[in-house]
Amino acid sequence: MKEYAPNHYEKAFENWLIDNHVEYVPAADQHKPVYEKSQLKSFDFLLCPSSGKKVIAEVKGRHFKGTTLAGLSRLECWVTTEDVDGLAAWQKTLGDDYDSVFIFAYRFQNIDVDFDGREIFDFNEDKYLFLAVRLADYVKFMKQRSPKWKMVTLAADKFRFCAMPVNKLFA
Repeated sequence: MKEYAPNHYEKAFENWLIDNHVEYVPAADQHKPVYEKSQLKSFDFLLCPSSGKKVIAEVKGRHFKGTTLAGLSRLECWVTTEDVDGLAAWQKTLGDDYDSVFIFAYRFQNIDVDFDGREIFDFNEDKYLFLAVRLADYVKFMKQRSPKWKMVTLAADKFRFCAMPVNKLFA
């Protein structure tokens, strides 16, 4: 299968999908003409698991500079309002047979990290953690982070409540 992901976070996630035998369709920039008529911000992947709903996924890459994942603290989970609005519009367009999610892809900056039993993905000599937050949960709990940059985020306790290992989307 040819890879389409344009950045290392998306490439790592795409390789996780391949390794875990999750069928997907990339919505990469080279396919942008499909979306131009709609005026919607394109998402990154349409995931087609063998069971359950199809998933509209927007990958958000973040660095993790900490030394432990215990309590999922110090994990950035901000997105732009354009990200939220785009996913919501795609959800509405595609309907109830689809679930919209943010996939937070964390690349570890430190060599020695306590992963707290979480599934870590090795890709190109880097380590990644993929956590999913359903759009409905994100919208329910989001708060403004930066009005100037039109960014929203989740409080740490809300993120811990909503975030799940990405493989739970397919259980």
